[in-house]
Amino acid sequence: MATFTKQKLSASTDGRAVKVAATATAGTTIHTGSATSTTYDEVWLYAVNTSASAVKLTIEWGGTTSPDDLIELTVQPEAGLVTVAPGLLLKGNATPLVIRAFAATADVITIHGFVNQLSV
Repeated sequence: MATFTKQKLSASTDGRAVKVAATATAGTTIHTGSATSTTYDEVWLYAVNTSASAVKLTIEWGGTTSPDDLIELTVQPEAGLVTVAPGLLLKGNATPLVIRAFAATADVITIHGFVNQLSV
């Protein structure tokens, strides 16, 4: 039978936001997926821009070498929680996949979120 567990992002301390310090690939680690192939992480990410200017944010979804692994968006200043990943899946892998982020400006974007881990 499948199990469902809600968890914090692996890079989060006590469920708090992860600050995006990186300005280029490989980005700041946001979440590391499972090493078990029958586990899926349903990942929900929200970005906050604390600066007074719009900032480009790039999410590296499980890899850093393919353009297909990138999610790019511009986060407007003081826009509150901006949805970045609305429950996208990351499948467990013998070498765990990693979600990373980098921004055009260091230390002004924070990532909030959670993971619904599904074991089938």
